Amino acid sequence: MSATATETPTWTETDTQATGQAPTRPAIGPELARSWLLVNGAQPDRFAPAAASDADVVVYDIEDSVAPAGKDQARQAVVDWLSGLDESGHRRRGWVRINGFGTPWWAEDLAALAGVPGLDGVMLAMVESPEHVTRTAEALQDVKIVALVETARGVQALPSIAAARSTYRLGFGLGDYRRDTGFGDNPLTLAYTRSQFTIASRAANLPGPIDGPSVGALGAKLAEAAAVTAEFGMTGKLCLMPEQAATVNEGLSPSLQEMTWASEFLTEFTAAGGEIRNGSDLPRVARANKILGLAQAFGLSVPQGYDVHFEAPTDTYHC
Repeated sequence: MSATATETPTWTETDTQATGQAPTRPAIGPELARSWLLVNGAQPDRFAPAAASDADVVVYDIEDSVAPAGKDQARQAVVDWLSGLDESGHRRRGWVRINGFGTPWWAEDLAALAGVPGLDGVMLAMVESPEHVTRTAEALQDVKIVALVETARGVQALPSIAAARSTYRLGFGLGDYRRDTGFGDNPLTLAYTRSQFTIASRAANLPGPIDGPSVGALGAKLAEAAAVTAEFGMTGKLCLMPEQAATVNEGLSPSLQEMTWASEFLTEFTAAGGEIRNGSDLPRVARANKILGLAQAFGLSVPQGYDVHFEAPTDTYHC
């Protein structure tokens, strides 16, 4: 990994002006994906705009956003979309949020999606036990599963759900959870719950969990919500509109301050011989490498000529 931000392969506004072309966004895999855009499966006219959006992952929804009478039609629309090619002749790809285990539509969803060429993974709704994930995985071989936990019972079972062999990542179904528990949406009210998702994910060696959506939020309000997500160690967030994706991506990416500190620290550390000098060096090296690794994956860098120094993040000190 590079120790200087200027070596990170990415683009800046200067690059765009020099070439006269818009930069190509790096492909972000589901392990690091920040924005997970839900698209109503009953509205196929929204599929193409969603696929062209800034979202890291597009999730075609045939669960909560589709009325029972429209399930069959929405499911078929999603299958047809993921079975086709885009205008460039490339395979369309995406995820699908499917109906929960035990519902009348769960088995039908699995039967229809099995073998669909563009299916990257499924987001399983209303997970309350590891069996829900395991049974789904049996029907969808080699398909990644995000376990969307949306009830108090599911939260109580988070450690076992996270530890299930087929769970790829945890997701927080915020709206249904609040309806189930009667909780408000104040970050302090939901602090315990968000913490449980992150702790369970870390203990099971999963990628960071995916936070629930911020309904209707844009601009500063959405940026504040993304900051809450990041504060609780959650590394992804559900989006309900394409317009939310860019703000979520920015909020869940390394900041300019973090990248600057990481670059300066590793440069100084390497120049000093790269030897551990005290107990603080180990967490600092790990943190700096993580920051620059994420920056590289997301296509970010410190602009040339930027020369502002920042203190080390608070999680890099060893007591």
